[in-house]
Amino acid sequence: MEEVCLNSEPVFDDGDDYEVEGDSSGVGCDDETGENCSKKKRSEPTVGLEFDSFDEAYDFYNVYGKEQGFGIRVSNSWFRSKRKERYRAKLSCSSAGFKKKSEANNPRPETRTGCPAMVVIRLVDSKTWRIVDVELEHNHPVNPQIKRFYKSHKRMVLAAKKAQPPPEPVTEVHTIRLHRRALMNTGCNVYLNVDEMGHADHVDHFKHLELKEGDALAVYNYLCRMKLTNPNFFYLMDLDDEGRLRNVFWADARSRVAYGFFCDTVTIDTTCLANRYEMPLISFVGVNHHGHSVLLGCGFLGQESKEYFVWIFRAWLKCMQGHFPEVIITDQNKPLQSAVSEVFPNARHCYNVCCITQRVPERLGGLQGYEAIKRQLNKAVYNSLKIAEFETSWADMIKCHGLGDNKWLQTLYEERQAWVPVYLKDIFFVGMIPIQEHESLNAFFDGYVHKHTSFKEFVDKYDLALHRKHMKEAMADLESTNSSYELKTRCNFEVQLSKVYTKEIFRKFQSEVEGMYSCFNTKQVRVNGQIATYIVKERVEVAGSEKEVRHFEVLYDTSQADIRCICSLFNYKGYLCRHAMNVLNYNGVEEVPSRYILPRWGKDYKRRGLLDLNPGDIDVNNPIYWHNLLYRFAIPVVEVGAQSSDHYKIALQELEELLKRFNLAEDNLV
Repeated sequence: MEEVCLNSEPVFDDGDDYEVEGDSSGVGCDDETGENCSKKKRSEPTVGLEFDSFDEAYDFYNVYGKEQGFGIRVSNSWFRSKRKERYRAKLSCSSAGFKKKSEANNPRPETRTGCPAMVVIRLVDSKTWRIVDVELEHNHPVNPQIKRFYKSHKRMVLAAKKAQPPPEPVTEVHTIRLHRRALMNTGCNVYLNVDEMGHADHVDHFKHLELKEGDALAVYNYLCRMKLTNPNFFYLMDLDDEGRLRNVFWADARSRVAYGFFCDTVTIDTTCLANRYEMPLISFVGVNHHGHSVLLGCGFLGQESKEYFVWIFRAWLKCMQGHFPEVIITDQNKPLQSAVSEVFPNARHCYNVCCITQRVPERLGGLQGYEAIKRQLNKAVYNSLKIAEFETSWADMIKCHGLGDNKWLQTLYEERQAWVPVYLKDIFFVGMIPIQEHESLNAFFDGYVHKHTSFKEFVDKYDLALHRKHMKEAMADLESTNSSYELKTRCNFEVQLSKVYTKEIFRKFQSEVEGMYSCFNTKQVRVNGQIATYIVKERVEVAGSEKEVRHFEVLYDTSQADIRCICSLFNYKGYLCRHAMNVLNYNGVEEVPSRYILPRWGKDYKRRGLLDLNPGDIDVNNPIYWHNLLYRFAIPVVEVGAQSSDHYKIALQELEELLKRFNLAEDNLV
């Protein structure tokens, strides 16, 4: 599919000092006939490469651009004010920056994409020019096989013809203008004309986003504004060959950094697509160290097809620098399933049980005995501790109510291993799936999006939603760091974890500690080498005020301090259950083993470090890496600085001084 990616700071036409837009002083040469081209032309631009003149440097980059399939221009030039002598220049891809807004009634369509590809050259002595900075990556397709006549290449042809005059009079060389069609119903400035996959006729059957008047302009203006104010903001747009917007994806700097911390389990929320909202929103959501949902990117999808899902998944993966999540949770959807299998082949893919149970009234509501069917279905799904229990309960429901021919239930049963909790006990969900009947999870944009929310209305609310979520996290960080927790028992486990967990996670763990007192008659029933099997009985509520006694099997390996309960709360939620703690207590263990205290729930988790990556996988010269590392070190400054008035003043003073030094360093470059 075609795509436009603006993933670097836009280079606008307003330069530093004296800027010459579209400088033509560097006249190129043809690969075969140019006399000024040196042997350097066949290599890639690299820092340190030197040239005998500005023209030679321009020629080198122009020839390289032609070989790769893009044109170039001089986007910025710096001159010594007294002698008008150029001493520095930026040679950019012809798609760099954006044109200035025109006041004309029918302005020309924008053809630039804010492409970051460029080289910066500097005069190091009276004649020698050296490359001092290079960016080779483009945010748009480049292909030398596509015959586009860029202005810089036209100059190469003219120079060649001057060098070797033809026997016949030279005819005028015309520039072929490639008019790109604008986004429908808008005057916004995103265009493209090249299909990334090299296909020109395969997209006719694809749908595009159904935009109302002002929607596309609002979306694009928002993305451009964010990119200007936040260089680490990422967005990608997918257009059809008529210039209509099919898909769009974006993620801000906070989302990209958050993924470094919380990339273990990701929910892909397609509620707006499934419920046919006017705005086809798709969200990538994780869970932070407080157990709160955190946005990891979102977008708009033109239709629910495998091709469209694949596009937006790859866009998200590109944004996150190719780091895959371990677990992906989605709705039950065939195109979605196929796309996840293609883009995330090594991730564990599960269906969101909430999405399935929410469809029960729609799918089964008209059946005789619906309430009894619903009760039996929920019992099979949520109360089964063993696979055999689920199989028996499901079979009883089907037989009792004559549901053998129900296609929907047949499909659910065939795919049971992807959504029924009892089949998913070996997967780490960090609380992102419900394991009790009345447990529900709210969507990230719950309260901000409804069935008739427009694109324009959403982008207006988007910043507000994220601001409130960030404030909620900041307040939770402050409360977890500065406040002491109220202890409700005398259990050592509670005291131990009160010093480690964030407030919200500790509150949930604390309920398990309190639940230890509803357990009784812990009994060892088997021993196999170092592994002992225990049965823990618990009185649990089943309906209203009714209670029943349930038996929970717990395995405990004394040599490895390894403990596992059949309820699998640790895998579902990330902290030990009451049954396991009862067995530890029974064996005289006074502290929760360290392997069951996950760092991701710690008060200082974000302070201790970002995602541990193989050093070989990290590009230390990548601005995203710089941003993430600086963010990591800035977090403790903010946290400690907010603890008192004195700390606040010191932090603010030092930060202001640091910004002054940045400005001074920037001035010295010029």
